[in-house]
Formats: sequence, C-alpha cells, structure tokens
Amino acid sequence: MKKIIFPASLKQGDKIAVISPAGAVQSSQLEEGISMIKNKGYEPVLGEHVYTQFFKGYTYAGTEQERIQDLNWAFNEPEISAVWASRGGYGCQHLIEHIELNNFKDHPKWYIGYSDNTVIQSYLLKKGFASIHGQTVKTSGFGVTEESYDLIFDILEGKKPDYVFASHQLNKTGTAKGQLVGGNLALIYALLGTKYSFKFKNRILFIEDIGESFYALDRMIMSLELAGVFNKISGLIVGGMTNMGDEKENVQYKESFDELAYELISDRISKYNFPVIFSFPNGHIKDNRPLIIGADIKINIEDKVEIHF
Repeated sequence: MKKIIFPASLKQGDKIAVISPAGAVQSSQLEEGISMIKNKGYEPVLGEHVYTQFFKGYTYAGTEQERIQDLNWAFNEPEISAVWASRGGYGCQHLIEHIELNNFKDHPKWYIGYSDNTVIQSYLLKKGFASIHGQTVKTSGFGVTEESYDLIFDILEGKKPDYVFASHQLNKTGTAKGQLVGGNLALIYALLGTKYSFKFKNRILFIEDIGESFYALDRMIMSLELAGVFNKISGLIVGGMTNMGDEKENVQYKESFDELAYELISDRISKYNFPVIFSFPNGHIKDNRPLIIGADIKINIEDKVEIHF
C-alpha cells in the first residue's frame, strides 16, 4: 500500500484558498464562512472564478477551463497553505483529467470539502495525498454546528480526531483496521471502473448521500456489490442519508439519518462479515464531523462505537 503524505500543519496567518470547483455560489452564501476563516487567524484568498456562473444544463462556477484554472492555482501557488471548496454540487469530474500537482508534490496542502468533492479527494489519494472530508465554506450559513468546523481547524493544526458515540441498532460488531476511503456514495459509484476509483482491498469504506430515491440508493449499493467492493473492504461506515426517497421536504438543509435507507444498505451487506457503523455524523447534515481520507484508522463496535485515527 502506498505511503500516504499528510500536509504540514498550518500556523496563524497562513493563507487558505477558497475555490468553487463544481456548482455556482453567491458571495452572500460565503460571508459567514470567510469570516470564520479570518476569526480563526487565517487569511482567506478567493479564487478568481469563485463567484463565476456558467450555465450549461446546470449552473457551474465557471467553464471547465475557469474552474480547473482556479483549482490548479490553489494547488500550486506557494503562498497557499490549504484549499477549501466553497461547495459541492456537480462538476468535479470535469477537472480530474486536468489537475496539475507540480508544486503541490513538494508542498502538499489539505483539501477540504465533501459531496462532489469526493472526486478530487479520490484523485488526491491515488496520488498519495490525504484530504479532509468535511464541511464546505458555504454550509457555515446553514446553521451547522461550530464543532463541525472546529474539528477541521484542529486537523489543519495537526490534531487528529478520535470519535466515541452510541451504537446504532443495525451496527455489526467487531474491530477493524485499514486506510479510510470514500465519501459521497453517488461519486464513489460514478468512479467505479475508472482509473480514479478508490482502491478497496483492506480499506475501511465511508459512504453518505443526499436526495436519492430508494431504488437509486439500492442500485448504487448493488453496483458496489457487483464490483466486488464488499468482498474487499475490512469495514464500512455509513454516515448521513438525507432527504432520501420520493417525498422530498422543501427545506434548504436538514439533518437526517434515514432509517429505511439504512435498512436497505443493511440488507444488502448482511451476508458479509466486516464490522459496520451506521449513523456516523458526517455527510449532508448539521453536525458533520470531519474524516481524514487516506488515514489509517481503527474502528471498534460493541455497545459503543470508537473510531481512532
């Protein structure tokens, strides 16, 4: 297994690039997040196209060329110490064929985001670099917990998280060790069969999702099964499953651990022996605890759940 490189810890005054690699975002949506970065003692630096809008069946944050320009600038600009995605949405798949890591290889940086950013995090891990699966800048205006962000800054400053919480009724007990991979299920599914897909053998897989019909969720889990993923992994962590099913609530953002979604997943993996954690607080939820993609972790599931980095 390739040795994974962890970026250097940040220090007060370091610059954090804010870019929009996927969906469009308005300046008013980032005000709280940018203020938070400043209040933590860091200098936010906005990508040239962070607020650009380009419509082509979906409103992207600029053309593919504009978005990759911002991503490559953020990755390779020597004065930038970390790169934080403004939001997810859709569009990161357009970029991965064009990512350049020339200066990044010598001076790795934390990449922070979730949802569609899973694509970029999978790419970085293939190249041997860890990243943070956690809140985007935009979600700071959604009423998410302060701890969701505090824990990200802890990681940026060199502190690894440890999580202990109550066990879910669908959990499968046991202990496992392995490299943590995964993120948004729809993007893990979309990358299957490509050279950018995560490797799964002896890994611990994390999945979360939002807004999928139950049959679509089942289709994605079936695809992972047919691809042999569940024969390879050493453990599974299931995070938020938000606004799932056919009846969508008209809300901007809502915490949810959909029990039917959990039952569908549990049924599909019931024949496998690896330990499983349900209801881990990461995903499209208000209390989104960050995970380090690429880190070696240990999970222990009994009457309580422990995840140690």
